Amino acid sequence: MIWTGIWAGLLLLAAYGVGAMPFSNWVAEALAKTDLRQLEGGTVSGTGLYRVAGFFPLAVGGLLDVGKGTLGPLLADTVWAEDRWLLVAFAGAAAVAGHNWSVLLWGAGGRGISPALGAFSIIAWPASLYLLGALALGRLVHHTGLVVFVALPTLPLFLLWIDSAQATIAAALIVLPMFAKRVLGNTPLPAQNRLRAAAHRLVFDNDHWPVQPSPEH
Repeated sequence: MIWTGIWAGLLLLAAYGVGAMPFSNWVAEALAKTDLRQLEGGTVSGTGLYRVAGFFPLAVGGLLDVGKGTLGPLLADTVWAEDRWLLVAFAGAAAVAGHNWSVLLWGAGGRGISPALGAFSIIAWPASLYLLGALALGRLVHHTGLVVFVALPTLPLFLLWIDSAQATIAAALIVLPMFAKRVLGNTPLPAQNRLRAAAHRLVFDNDHWPVQPSPEH
C-alpha cells in the first residue's frame, strides 16, 4: 500500500513534469527565434506558433503537446489498484496543469487544450472529438474562446451521457485547470474593474476588453 502511494505520487509528478515541457515554445525559439511569451497575451500555444512559424512547425509542436498529455494516464493505467481510474484522471489533470503553469517558463504556459486532447485519447476518446469539434466550430465562427468556454463545462455532461460517471469525474478534473488558466492568464489582471476583466477572460479568453477606470465620486 505504501509503495503504491509512493509510485502514485511519483507518477503524478512525472505527468506534471512532462506536461511542463513547452514544446511549442521550443519550436518557435528554434525556427523563428521567438519566445511566445513575448506575443500579445503571452500564451504559449499552437496559435502563437502558427503566427510566427507557419503550419508545419505548428503540426510538430502540436503533436508533441498532445502526446505529452498521454504519458501520465498511460502510466497510471498500469498501477495495480482498485481506484486506478482516479489516478489516471489526476495524471491527465497534472499534465494539463504542467502545460498551463510550466516551471520551465516561470509559471507561464498555454490553455491546456493540446495535452487535454492527449489525456482524453486515453481516458475517453469521444471527449477528444468533442474538443476538436469545439475548436473547429470556434474557428468557423471566429469566436474560439467563447465556443470553448461553452464546451468545457458541457464536456463532463457529454461524457455522463455517452460514457460513465468515472469519465465524467475525470473530465471535471481536467477542465478545472483549463478554466483557472483562462482567468489567471500569463499576465496579472488589471487593477481597475478586476472582476469584470476576470469574467471577460473566462468567457472570451483574451484581454481585448477595454478596462475603463472607475469614475470618481
